[in-house]
Amino acid sequence: MLLLMIVSVNVFGQEPVLTKYGDNVGTLDGIIRAYYDVVTIKKGENVSYERDSLLHVPGVRVAAIGQDQNGKSVLQYTSLKLFHKESDHYMEKNGFIETEVDRKVEHIHSLWHVWSSYESRNTTGGPIIERGTNSIELYFDGKRFWILGWFYD
Repeated sequence: MLLLMIVSVNVFGQEPVLTKYGDNVGTLDGIIRAYYDVVTIKKGENVSYERDSLLHVPGVRVAAIGQDQNGKSVLQYTSLKLFHKESDHYMEKNGFIETEVDRKVEHIHSLWHVWSSYESRNTTGGPIIERGTNSIELYFDGKRFWILGWFYD
């Protein structure tokens, strides 16, 4: 005997909640789109730390995982503000386009985790300069999503 169950699922964050920059942080798709859009700029444009900070909880910490000169894995853990201070000049000088190419989402109650694979370029249609994966942790407060932190490798 085959038993088919239809379950109604409460989908979090379906109402648009816009930041002053028009980023929809009321949906998971919206905040992930904003996460990538905020660092996607043409050569000579300015990155907006303020726009990015409106996506994150206050005091958020972020990290890059890389390798030292000996090939040993190194975690560079920092504040969002310091991350921008260290990376914005490169993006503004060269242009930077980061595009999500795959996503895996898990969540329990109001805590969400997104594995988001990306490709980076300096210009639209230009050669890929980097590929990697972002590990993004988010909190849904009943109205909107907040980024709790992210790490990339």
